[in-house]
Amino acid sequence: MSRNKQVIPEEDGIPESGARTVKERFERRVQMRVPNRHNEKLAEVLDWANESDELYGLWIASNVTAIERLGMTDHGPVHVKIVMNLAVRLLRLLLDGDVVPSVARHYGLDSHDAEVVVTLAALFHDLGMSIHRTDHEAYSLFLAHGLLDEVLPRLYNSRQVPILRSEILHAIIGHRTGGHPLTPEAGVVRIADALDMAKGRSRIPFEAGSVSIHSISAAAVEQVHLEAGETKPVRIRIEISNSAGIFQLDQLFREKLRGSGLEPYIELEAFMEGDEEKRLFRSFAL
Repeated sequence: MSRNKQVIPEEDGIPESGARTVKERFERRVQMRVPNRHNEKLAEVLDWANESDELYGLWIASNVTAIERLGMTDHGPVHVKIVMNLAVRLLRLLLDGDVVPSVARHYGLDSHDAEVVVTLAALFHDLGMSIHRTDHEAYSLFLAHGLLDEVLPRLYNSRQVPILRSEILHAIIGHRTGGHPLTPEAGVVRIADALDMAKGRSRIPFEAGSVSIHSISAAAVEQVHLEAGETKPVRIRIEISNSAGIFQLDQLFREKLRGSGLEPYIELEAFMEGDEEKRLFRSFAL
């Protein structure tokens, strides 16, 4: 494949197709960034994440499993970066709406510590894809455990580390299908993962020739907006270009929202600009 026909990698949202060496993959390294709002602990977490070759190697391996072996959507650093930013934004909207995070309610910690929980859980939630798609959420737990033992002692004392580790691991396992988050932080990670639904994610299966309600409905989602709600702390506005995008919300997002613990705090609206729908495919055959 000629270079000008290759998919532009990582920072444009789509990992590059075709074989690449470990060196080449690391050369296209995606930097994790999120507004830290003077949260020094969060800034330290991001500095550590951007320096960790082990973490980035696991993201690379996760994407090889997801994209190159299974023809799925991105589960590597771009997905992780999007989910992390959505999670932090969602948590801050909830905090502004007087929702009390678990680490404050049960351990006397504060909102900065809640941001550490959702950030690290978002960064680690799909690490198990580096091993296998099946049960990847569970595999993420033991991969994350070792990384947490590396980063958390930089931020917390020996009594606090096991508390933060447990909260983060709970948020990781809670994002799976059928998961039952018991904390607002875990619910945030679950919802943020579901909100990475904009059309860029559908390009990989489309380019592989996959035409299904999943890929078509994902292609219909133009943008996801997170903002303060009118009747609830959070409003999620989904901009779609085709009615097929409703499937993403009615079937996929609804399942993630149900049981997240955040149902009372979120209002959702889908809208389509203009009078004409975008055509997403030309033919379909079985």
